[in-house]
Amino acid sequence: MKEHTNKFQEQSLFSISWPLFIELALHMGMGIIATFMLSHYSDTAAAGVGVANQLLNIFILVFTVTSIGATVLISQNLGAGRLKNARQLSRSVFGLNFWFGITISIIVFLFGEHLLLLFDIHGKVFDYGHTFVRICGISLFFESISLALSAVLRSHGYTKESMFVTVAMDLISIGGNIAALSGIFGLPITGVTGVSWAIVAARFYAVCALIYLVYNRLSLKLEIRDIFHAKKEDIKGLLSIGIPSAGENLSYQLSQLIITSFVVSMGTSSLAARVYILNINMVCFLFTLAIAQGTQLLVARYIGGKQFNRALQRGIRTLKIAMVASLVTSLVIALIGSPILESFTKDSSIIAIGLPVLWAIVFVEPGRAMNIVLMSSLKSAGDVRFPVIIGMLSMWGIAVSLSYLFGVHYGLGLLGIWLAQGTDEWLRGCFALRRWLMKPWEHKLKSRVPVHS
Repeated sequence: MKEHTNKFQEQSLFSISWPLFIELALHMGMGIIATFMLSHYSDTAAAGVGVANQLLNIFILVFTVTSIGATVLISQNLGAGRLKNARQLSRSVFGLNFWFGITISIIVFLFGEHLLLLFDIHGKVFDYGHTFVRICGISLFFESISLALSAVLRSHGYTKESMFVTVAMDLISIGGNIAALSGIFGLPITGVTGVSWAIVAARFYAVCALIYLVYNRLSLKLEIRDIFHAKKEDIKGLLSIGIPSAGENLSYQLSQLIITSFVVSMGTSSLAARVYILNINMVCFLFTLAIAQGTQLLVARYIGGKQFNRALQRGIRTLKIAMVASLVTSLVIALIGSPILESFTKDSSIIAIGLPVLWAIVFVEPGRAMNIVLMSSLKSAGDVRFPVIIGMLSMWGIAVSLSYLFGVHYGLGLLGIWLAQGTDEWLRGCFALRRWLMKPWEHKLKSRVPVHS
């Protein structure tokens, strides 16, 4: 038992994070490449799919409720040497996400059209978005299972395996995009419909591959009975961490829905520019996400092993790295912004709107890095309510209100939207730093580490 505990506690951040970085890059790359290829097919199609993705991402947050809880609890149990509990939690999160996936897929299939109307899009933009939602809604079941199994593998330190699955997913998706949009080998050009089915195929493959890897690497055979026999204690533990954590993300997505409606009122060019910039922006915080996720695993293990000072220092070291990396990356992108935007579109009005926003990203990203790293570390330490409270207050009180004030009222357009969101990120980041340094969880955890038992 001691051998396993040391193994999980002594993994380095680099060994965990570099596969996560590649996996996230490929996962984001799948969306960026799809947007890039659709932009050459039609700016309207790219805008419609971009809005539809925002809707689907809100539902995917339901699946992250259990996967976030699983990542934290499994890691804490491994850090404390409770390997049997970690395996039981793995079975429980698989069973829960199975039912979440079925439920959400049915909801999207039945009500996707009505939900998409909430974004106040019309005409061809709506038609493309509706096609994407209707087809990709099927794949949400596969996405639910994939998130659960990926959380299980990552928690046990098998980040490379999850990365290889994402590589294959990318290849399937890209191949489908090429077939759907280029007419290669004389195939019919199916546009958004073909792109959507490629995503379904990629996610179906991911489920099959991850089930195999969980069995092969962990000797954990998932069975039909796991779907019906999740332990009540596991469910309570997973949801107690997952619901507040996912609540913060849900609040963010809903606030983005409102902000998107502001952008829609600015015209199709602004909406298309926002879709392209969101994809470009992902590159800026890609490294931050990877090391934040790696840090989350390590902090949870240190907490499980009652190594509190080690957990504190790990969070601070990761924060410094992430802020510098985000600043440098966003600055490079701003300096070469024009050719980057021109690779997505030749529409001069879209490029003119987008260029100033790329410079605003230089202001936004260091604050976002602070927010991402420290909020995820707080969750790993069991402090799950604070990120939700601060997140909701700032997202709605700062990001939404200032987006309207700067972007609509004062007429700054998309630039105003980004400045407002930057203010939100920096405010939440500063609160998170203050909370982390105060160590509000230390006294409670020294008496009883909040792990499943």
